[in-house]
Amino acid sequence: MTRPLAIISGAGVAGLAAAWWLDRAGWRTLSIERAEHLRGNGYMLGLSGLGYETACRMGIHDRLAAEAYEINENVYLDSRGREILRLRYRDFLKGLPYLAVRRTTLVKALQDVLPASATLRFSRQIAGFVDHGASVTVTLDNGEELACDLLIGADGARSALRRQLFGPDGTCLQPLGYYFAVYDLEAPKEFDTDFVSYAEPGHLAEYYSLNDGRLAAMHVWRDAAPGLEQQTDKAGLLATVCAQSHPKVRHLTDQLRVSGARPVIDSLTMIDLPRWSSGRVMLLGDAAHCLTLVSGQGAGMALASAEMLAEALAGSASVEEALARHEARLRPVTTRLQARSRKMAAVFIPQSRFAFHLRNIVMRNMPRSWLGHYFTRSLRSEIELARGNG
Repeated sequence: MTRPLAIISGAGVAGLAAAWWLDRAGWRTLSIERAEHLRGNGYMLGLSGLGYETACRMGIHDRLAAEAYEINENVYLDSRGREILRLRYRDFLKGLPYLAVRRTTLVKALQDVLPASATLRFSRQIAGFVDHGASVTVTLDNGEELACDLLIGADGARSALRRQLFGPDGTCLQPLGYYFAVYDLEAPKEFDTDFVSYAEPGHLAEYYSLNDGRLAAMHVWRDAAPGLEQQTDKAGLLATVCAQSHPKVRHLTDQLRVSGARPVIDSLTMIDLPRWSSGRVMLLGDAAHCLTLVSGQGAGMALASAEMLAEALAGSASVEEALARHEARLRPVTTRLQARSRKMAAVFIPQSRFAFHLRNIVMRNMPRSWLGHYFTRSLRSEIELARGNG
C-alpha cells in the first residue's frame, strides 16, 4: 500500500521535525525549501521542557549534548562597562534538563536523521495550491504540479503559505515593540568570557563564545517603527542602534560592517490565528503561532508540535480530524506561552532609565531559587497541559 504524501513548505526546525515524525506515522514527505541549502544561522537557542523531551525521543539528544555549550554564568554590564549583575545558571537550573545549542547544530542533527521516506528539494517555492477535499494539488514556482494528501506550511513567522491559506496577515501579526538581530563574527583576542551581555535602556547586546573562535551575537532593542527588517543596509541600521552602547559593542558592530556579513534582522512579532488549518492544509511552528525569543520555547515547541501532529495522524480516521486533534492539544500550551511573552516583554528591555535601574535592582536582589522555581514550575505545567490534552 502506498504511503500518503505530505508536502512541507520550509526546511527549518519545524519542517525537518515534521518529516521525521510523519515517517513514524506511516507518511512520506517532500519538503520544498526556497533557499539553496539548509540555512545556517548560528544564533543560540535553548531546549527544555516539551522540546527537550521530544529531542530525546527522536534520538538526537546525545548528538546535541556533544555540541552543546556549557554556559556557567551571564555577566551583565552597562554601557560604561560597570557590572550590573551575574546570573549563574546552575544556581537556578538545578535538576532542570536543558541544552544550549546553535540553531545550526539542531538543523544539521535533524537533517542527518531524516528517513528515506523524506525528500528535500531546494531553490523552489510553492506558488499556489488547490484543496480538492480528498487531496491537494500544489503548484511550484516553476509551474510543476504535485498531488499530495496534506500540505504543511512550516515556512516561519513570515509564512507565504499562511497568506495563501488565510489571506493578508493583517491582525494576526502582533508586534511586541522590539526588533532583534543575530549574526556571528570572529572573536576578538581579548574576549575571555563564555557569555556577556551589555544592557542599557532600550537595548541589549549579547555575545556567546563559540567553539570555533567566533562569537554568536544577538541584539534586541525597542522600536515600534514598522518595516525596519526591510532596510537593505542592515549593518548600518545596527550601527545606529548601538551608537551610544559600550565601546566593545560599537567595535564589534564596526567589525560586522567591515566583514560584509549580513545580520538577520526582524521584529519580535507573535502570530495569533483563530485556527491553524483549513481542510487538508495546515500551519506548523512559527508559521502558526510564533512565540518570539522572549518565550525561549520557539524551537522546542516546533519539535513538540511535529510529534503531536504525527500522533494525531496515526490515531485519527481522517486528516481533518487529525488536524483538529493536533490543534486542540497544542493550542492551550501556545496560548499560555504567548501570554507569558506579552507579560515578559514589558520588562524584558526597559525603555526608560528609571525602569532600567529598577529592574536591575530587583534582579540583583531576587533569590536565585525563586527564578529556578518559576522556570521549573512553568516547564512542568506546560508538559502536564500537553499530556492532559493528548
